[in-house]
Amino acid sequence: MSRRFFGTDGIRGSVGEAPITPDFMLKLGWACGRVFARRDQGAGRGTVIIGKDTRVSGYMFESALEAGLVAAGVNVKLLGPMPTPAVALMTRTQAASAGIVISASHNPFYDNGIKFFGPDGAKLPDELELEIEAELELPLTTVQSRDIGKVTRVSDAAGRYVEFCKSTVPEGFNLRGLRIAVDCAHGATYHIAPSVLGELGAEVISLGVTPDGFNINEGVGSTAPEALSRAVVEHRADFGIAYDGDGDRVAFVDADGAVVDGDELLYIIAMHRLAIGRSDAGVVGTLMSNLGLELALREQGLQLERANVGDRYVKALMEAHGWQLGGESSGHIICADVTTTGDGIVASLQILLALRSADKSLSEMRSGMARFPQTMINVRATGTINLNDKPAIASAVAATEAALGDRGRVLLRPSGTEPVVRVMVEGEDAQEVRRHCESLAEAVEQALS
Repeated sequence: MSRRFFGTDGIRGSVGEAPITPDFMLKLGWACGRVFARRDQGAGRGTVIIGKDTRVSGYMFESALEAGLVAAGVNVKLLGPMPTPAVALMTRTQAASAGIVISASHNPFYDNGIKFFGPDGAKLPDELELEIEAELELPLTTVQSRDIGKVTRVSDAAGRYVEFCKSTVPEGFNLRGLRIAVDCAHGATYHIAPSVLGELGAEVISLGVTPDGFNINEGVGSTAPEALSRAVVEHRADFGIAYDGDGDRVAFVDADGAVVDGDELLYIIAMHRLAIGRSDAGVVGTLMSNLGLELALREQGLQLERANVGDRYVKALMEAHGWQLGGESSGHIICADVTTTGDGIVASLQILLALRSADKSLSEMRSGMARFPQTMINVRATGTINLNDKPAIASAVAATEAALGDRGRVLLRPSGTEPVVRVMVEGEDAQEVRRHCESLAEAVEQALS
């Protein structure tokens, strides 16, 4: 069965446009409830946790999902605005059948989406998503009145998650003496991240902590770190930390206002674990991970294995190798020894642990990895995209790779969300990289026209 609604990370789109509509969310809640109720047969009535970020449409979709779920006969626990990884945690610790997050992550407020977690706090497997899609084809019915689910609100969810985050660093660890600027993107971490860092002893300068339903990710957060860079310099902070709208991504800014991305953060955590004797043989990145990360890890005797873009693919490859650390350039970092999914706050604490342990500044810790310049060009395409059927593209790629040698990299990747082919070239010289990328993009465009 082919997917109609689920993408690589749940369901996402513009509010008011199918499938991001109240009627679809009602049906989706019902379909999920039916699937989860079947899975919980013999174990009593199932329970589904619902959390959301701060965008205004979250209230509408929360109500619709809630109605569908109880109509299918499952109970619902509402968390209110909470980071995506907090929903994963609560799903696991509350012994729930599943967790649902209403969020479009780093997208603007007029988008929204749904993400799911299983009872183990991990993303749903493909077969469960297909089972939900099959239920969506059926007419909506309601269980007998005696079997309708009940809804409760978890009033202390934020406090529980704050304590969990602090538990992921060793007892006695503290941030006393540090001034940290924190940008919460007017999103789901606005009432969590400053508390975690402040309770660990840091002096916290907060940005992006006044959500109004419309300003999530607007000029703030990990996808727009310029505001944080200015705040770090203005307040003479030791560094800054930025999260995205739903709190599963993180970026840092050093004392000079320079951005430190997910690849560099992965490197810092990997070096810390190597130094204390807790390193695996390697780290999982993605096809987009910077070549500089691969070479820097190799110099330290560590491997970089590349998964397809998407945290579920990163997690799957980590499990296949038995490794504990992986992530994406976007700052979606998974520390599997302390949590089950990408968690911006937990990842940032792992970075702070590394800095404290080495007694070095952020700029010193990142200096061991030299980022290679990358250029990406999106080439528009129509219809089914099969790059393997185009000898001209293969020839152009081979020529580019030969010119770059072993100090460069080429990636062609059809987008999963847009009708484009992403053409990426990476190498040591920025001008050369730009020239090769433009030439290769032109060859791809001609071959697909």
